[in-house]
Amino acid sequence: MPEYCFFKKGNHITALERSDMAGASDLTAKGYEKQFEELNAPDVKRALARFIDIRKEEQTTTHSFVTGAVFASLLVGVVAVVSWLFLK
Repeated sequence: MPEYCFFKKGNHITALERSDMAGASDLTAKGYEKQFEELNAPDVKRALARFIDIRKEEQTTTHSFVTGAVFASLLVGVVAVVSWLFLK
């Protein structure tokens, strides 16, 4: 199974086989940025689908982490206010 690397420019994502150095340099010259992820997949279509799934999962995890931290902070604040009001 070939290993694919990914290049991104704006919202456009392209996958190339890792061994395609000429294609990688062409994309870099056109302003594409090489992404950190490299995946093994049977074909380009499946590699791109998996890459998009990974990115969506990262966004979901980040969103969950941030909203969880905000909720916990608000909860601590509410508990502190309630404690101050009723323990006077």
